[in-house]
Amino acid sequence: MTTGFGQIGFPSRGDLLNQAQDKMKGTRMADRFRLTLAQLNATVGDLAGNSARAQTAWEAGRVAGADLVALPEMFITGYNTQDLVMKPAFHQAAIAAIEGLARDCADGPAIAIGGPALEGAGLYNAYYILQGGQVTARVFKHHLPNETVFDEKRIYQSGDVTGPYTVRGLRIGSPICEDAWHDDVAETLAETGAEMLLVPNGSPHYRDKIDTRQNLMVARVIETGLPLVYLNLVGGQDDQIFDGGTFVLNPGGRLVVQLPMFEEAVAHVEFERGGAGWQAVPGVLAHLPDDLEQDYNAMVLALRDYLRKAGFSRVLLGLSGGVDSAIVATIAVDALGPENVRCVMLPSEYTSEESLEDARSVAENLGCRYDTVPIAQGRAAITATLAPLFEGTAPDLTEENIQSRLRGLLLMALSNKFGEMLLTTGNKSEVAVGYATIYGDMAGGYNPIKDLYKTRVFEICRWRNAHHRGWMQGPEGAVIPARVIDKPPSAELRADQKDSDSLPDYPVLDGILHILVDQDGSVSDCVAAGYDAADAAKVEHLLYISEYKRFQSAPGARLSKRAFWLDRRYPIVNRWRDSASEV
Repeated sequence: MTTGFGQIGFPSRGDLLNQAQDKMKGTRMADRFRLTLAQLNATVGDLAGNSARAQTAWEAGRVAGADLVALPEMFITGYNTQDLVMKPAFHQAAIAAIEGLARDCADGPAIAIGGPALEGAGLYNAYYILQGGQVTARVFKHHLPNETVFDEKRIYQSGDVTGPYTVRGLRIGSPICEDAWHDDVAETLAETGAEMLLVPNGSPHYRDKIDTRQNLMVARVIETGLPLVYLNLVGGQDDQIFDGGTFVLNPGGRLVVQLPMFEEAVAHVEFERGGAGWQAVPGVLAHLPDDLEQDYNAMVLALRDYLRKAGFSRVLLGLSGGVDSAIVATIAVDALGPENVRCVMLPSEYTSEESLEDARSVAENLGCRYDTVPIAQGRAAITATLAPLFEGTAPDLTEENIQSRLRGLLLMALSNKFGEMLLTTGNKSEVAVGYATIYGDMAGGYNPIKDLYKTRVFEICRWRNAHHRGWMQGPEGAVIPARVIDKPPSAELRADQKDSDSLPDYPVLDGILHILVDQDGSVSDCVAAGYDAADAAKVEHLLYISEYKRFQSAPGARLSKRAFWLDRRYPIVNRWRDSASEV
């Protein structure tokens, strides 16, 4: 966490302390307002921990002479709570935690913090204003999102649109997250006297979403003529990533403050009132990463937080010598450090010497532990055990999958013995069409690349080889050898096997999947885009019959608007096929 002293270009710590002391004497300077923005990482269900983090931010604001310390949507509970917040014991405890925070932070700046609220028999997504030891105002969310990862209409009641609240003489309107994606709430607040818009968010990440947010918020600023603060959560929660990226817009839509993406920050923003109304003093504009860096940073943050919040500190994975396991190992090292990552090669007679060399090179380049556990003896024992039952049948996919399931068994044994979470390494292309062995290479607790198509995996590997950032705990340089990226993908479960034996080439497969999954398109749409009708029909069939595998698969980082889990909910048993696929 950064306290923001000097970050936005404001007075020195000594000056701020003197100003804070003046305020305590009632000599507040007219026409100025200092807002502390706490872009912090909450943990779902950790009411005491989240409250403590809020109080730490409040202390930073108090030292800085802030008038108001603002935290994001539903910060006290963490976000997205799903059905947990409907449990009476939980939302009552969360409300009590907010009331306790008000009492503990009575002597200093006001606090704005998100949490659940009860009004009559209704449960609301609310934004609380705490001043002088009490809750002085509550704002209820009006527009409840019911798409992608959200089910808020089944959890909360819709609140009425109300007017602004007042802090130290400044009238502030707070459209809560989705409320700011519509024009009515902000316009009502402006019409009822708001002088500033403070928008608390629990806005989950998808690729380039920050551009969408900024464009929408500029519209709110143009419509109302008011400055706007967009304050977002940061951190991973299950498959979702909250990317921060808090920003401030002045009237006219000019961006004047930009906090970083994917990391915590506490910043102090000064507002001044002139003849044209309130405006923020321009500050530092943090670097916004491109889409490849966003993907990679999101996967690193998601894995780190999933482990930390679930109580794990170390991981292991099967390192095959292929590109998928290589990038997962790299993500893990960048998230946790090489000392907390174990790579295991589990060779069979079909494992090439090249794969053995490549796996070892990746592990050595990353600096993590590398173990070799041959599976030949175990496979022979299983084959002998099954021989009486398999007598008279020809070897087929069953025998290939025994290898994968034996590897899963051995990796899970290591996980149990050493307390290391097993990472699975299937990319979105494989997850989509079921090109993976359930209870085999799908075994594991988390999949960092679950929402990354195979063609995108290649791009990410090349990006990581060419770039290094301060938030990466792994080494600089080309940690993934070029041969790992360039060689034809293979599961190596039989002699001379290639992925292209069973699937269209990955550029074709990914193009078809992008239409069928990400665009929710049809086989006809694939044909219109230039793909072969037989390929499209085959991919559609594989997509539907693999639903049962995805239902049992590990969670993974959500990078797009159509990730597998909450974004795309299909029945496991489904006999429907696009009629165009029968042509």
